[in-house]
Amino acid sequence: MGARGFTTAILHSDRSRPIEHGALHKPIHTSVAFGYADARDLARVFQGEMPGYAYGRQGTPTTTALEEKVSGMEGGIASACFGTGMAAIACTVIALLRAGDHLVSSSYLFGNTDSLFKTFEQMGIAVSFVDATDAANVAAAIRPETRMVFVETIANPRTQVSDLAGIGELCQARGIIYFVDNTMTSPYLFQPKRVGASLIINALTKYIGGHGNALGGAVTDTGLYDWASYPNIHDSYRKGDPSRWGIWQIRKKGLRDVGASLAPEAAHHLAVGAETLALRMARTCANSLALAQFLKAHPKVADVHHPGLGNHPQYERARTLFRGAGGLFSFELTAGIDCFEFLNRLQIVVSSSNLGDNRTLAIAVAHTIYFEMGAARRARMGIGDSLIRISTGIEDPEDLIADFRQALG
Repeated sequence: MGARGFTTAILHSDRSRPIEHGALHKPIHTSVAFGYADARDLARVFQGEMPGYAYGRQGTPTTTALEEKVSGMEGGIASACFGTGMAAIACTVIALLRAGDHLVSSSYLFGNTDSLFKTFEQMGIAVSFVDATDAANVAAAIRPETRMVFVETIANPRTQVSDLAGIGELCQARGIIYFVDNTMTSPYLFQPKRVGASLIINALTKYIGGHGNALGGAVTDTGLYDWASYPNIHDSYRKGDPSRWGIWQIRKKGLRDVGASLAPEAAHHLAVGAETLALRMARTCANSLALAQFLKAHPKVADVHHPGLGNHPQYERARTLFRGAGGLFSFELTAGIDCFEFLNRLQIVVSSSNLGDNRTLAIAVAHTIYFEMGAARRARMGIGDSLIRISTGIEDPEDLIADFRQALG
């Protein structure tokens, strides 16, 4: 985030321009309508010829302040905020792909994203799911009509780490949009721009917001993709700086047309939560690794999937790319132990479907967030019936380990 450190830049980003009454935070602007003394100015805002606000569905001063924070964290040129992370993915695909286009996606994918891509298949966008831990698998799936490659940094829940640098080189050579989901790592642990990402999605609900009190998502344009050469940019948006054409179309054909707007109250919560991202992630990563090491040594645990453990298949890749191995991991109980009975014995850890909260959360994934996939697809993804996903919080590590010890006892 420029010459300043990561946290310093977030804390003071609102003050880079004047704020009403000298407030330290950008205030919450709840108005959905914005008036102009000169009616021509309203037309100029609509046509993108001058900055401003036309209607709350397309953004407010409060969401703009959050977008600027996210762009700074990711080293991007611009961001667009949405009501959820899923809305950010959906609106980006809607805005940039057309029937007949082809998308290559990691097969190790969040359940809702997998479901969404299958919906796009029904609408005429072909999707190929591949093992993205090796860029060669992505290369083998590319067709002449391939427009986009989508991967997650660390897969949820089995923590596979995509061949992020290799895929970036491939996409750059082929002129393909490289869309990276950075939610599991957050911009503090990793900036996908470093591996050539064109677009970055963050589910702001998770680590950036951090407190489990607001939904939100953001798409950031890194400035690395040549939108002037992209055939799906509409004529209406082929004006001005070509580096802004992609995010402008995402904002217009995605955010505006779909209406997946981020409310200003939620944007404010997320912006304030972002201020402590680095502090929270350092504690979360340390707690997560300590828990994973404890569980790995426990006789009632069959396997632990954590990219910070030396036996993880992508351990060296994660160590090289990321500042830390993240707060999410999963483990499998030994045969004969009921995963629900185990979860019910936990006293501090909460059974919940969220992740990235300050509190440690646990869920039996095969029976919940991946249930719709069916047993065959879960088996291909390595999701067994006893697999438990942990989203590690910032509690005192001794308390967390003690809670797992008594539950396993």
